[in-house]
Amino acid sequence: MSFQEYLKYLTRLFVQYVETPKEERRRRKQPREAWSTRWFGAIPMSIKLLWRK
Repeated sequence: MSFQEYLKYLTRLFVQYVETPKEERRRRKQPREAWSTRWFGAIPMSIKLLWRK
């Protein structure tokens, strides 16, 4: 991919982002994982499941 193609790609993404209404962008956002899962992986989740049992 040449630099010009990459620049066109980035420009197209940016224009698409700017043209999207703000409310729709907010609806598309994925809910974040719990901080413990993000930082430490599946270990806290497995401990939590064992604790609840």
